[in-house]
Amino acid sequence: MILNKKTWKVGELAKQTGLTVRMLHHYDKMGLFSPSESSDKGHRIYTETDIAKLQQIMSLKQLGFALGQIKEMIEDPNLNPVEVIKVQLESVKESIRIQEQLCSRLERIYELFNSQQEVSAEQFINLIEVINMSKENYFTQEQQDKMFKQMGLEERKQCVSEWAEITAKIRMEYEKGTPPENLDVTRLAKQWNELLNKLTFKDPEISKAAERYYKENPEVGEKLGINKIDKQLSDYIKDAVSHS
Repeated sequence: MILNKKTWKVGELAKQTGLTVRMLHHYDKMGLFSPSESSDKGHRIYTETDIAKLQQIMSLKQLGFALGQIKEMIEDPNLNPVEVIKVQLESVKESIRIQEQLCSRLERIYELFNSQQEVSAEQFINLIEVINMSKENYFTQEQQDKMFKQMGLEERKQCVSEWAEITAKIRMEYEKGTPPENLDVTRLAKQWNELLNKLTFKDPEISKAAERYYKENPEVGEKLGINKIDKQLSDYIKDAVSHS
């Protein structure tokens, strides 16, 4: 535990963070993370500012970015360290949610086995579903890099919120029987399509992956109202977009 400490030698930092001296030397050699000060005896010293930078590096690494990509991001003056924490926090929360579901289903199957009751194929299928329920199984690393690097977490949340709000307005017009060529509907449909393109970067593969992710994780889509976009509403929006 680090208590009342302002500077660290490489061995001290390695011991207290669980990293290896070899790894820290590697980061130093590639120019990713280097000590910013030196002692009177010539020892290279890490400062509190260095520690904050190391935290950002480890967070980005945990999110799946390669070291070369992390170096570019860290050197970007527009990098927001708070946003790095938020993105990692969202990732951790998602992992916890999946692990909790996995734990619950494993406990149920364990109880059935332990009491010598039969476990149905459906229960095994549900278990496999949760084991595979991870964004890594939907989006490639390249797609995740694009989504994280080109749009910040807060901006993405804002876009999703606006998109869901516009979807609700279009649904109201659809349920009222308003023609898709109506000016108000075409205006909403145009905004809806622009936000969708922004969220998917006009990448059809990201769009397909997102569609599959929300379809197979209905509790996520339910919060955003995505699950309520059936084929009829989708066709109505496409028709309105064509008129815009």
